[in-house]
Amino acid sequence: MSAIPEDFVNQTTRLSEDVTGPFPNARKIYVEGSQPGVSVPMREISQDVTHAFDGDEENPPIYVYDTSGPYTDPNATIDLLKGLHPLREAWIEARGDTEKLDGPTSEFGQDRQSDPDLAHLRFEHIRTPRRAKAGANVTQMHYARQGIITPEMEFIAIRENMGRERIRSEVLRHQHPGMSFGAHLPENITAEFVRDEV
Repeated sequence: MSAIPEDFVNQTTRLSEDVTGPFPNARKIYVEGSQPGVSVPMREISQDVTHAFDGDEENPPIYVYDTSGPYTDPNATIDLLKGLHPLREAWIEARGDTEKLDGPTSEFGQDRQSDPDLAHLRFEHIRTPRRAKAGANVTQMHYARQGIITPEMEFIAIRENMGRERIRSEVLRHQHPGMSFGAHLPENITAEFVRDEV
């Protein structure tokens, strides 16, 4: 028997709108990649009008990378017992170099899984762990060395660019170029650049 009432567990798995709604003056947008499923979350922050001596001036929105996951996406349904959507699962399966295990392989994991006292605390859906197939190396570094551009690398490239080409002509041309301090960044961060950096 559990010391934690089931209705308490159900109440604590529901998140309030305070933590699942969009941020003030902002909306979540997605920048799509060229590979299936590559959809990079960004936050479009609207700015107030600048009231100047010679009249009002509209300010363009600011785009930043959004690390809040699905929690600030008004189209997402959040259920803490079901966990997050497996964003990379299709990418991993498409590579064909991993396999799903039947369950946890550690003694501790197996003990936790078979402990009936923990049943009321478990997620409704527990994903089985994966491992590399025999002889396979499943790191991003390995793929990069093989010349493979993964969806993860494209995701990083889109995230790091954050619309640089759009603002380069609008805003950055009015700013001092600054010092590189030895960094050699290309004009556009591409998935190929990310692969080389990995």
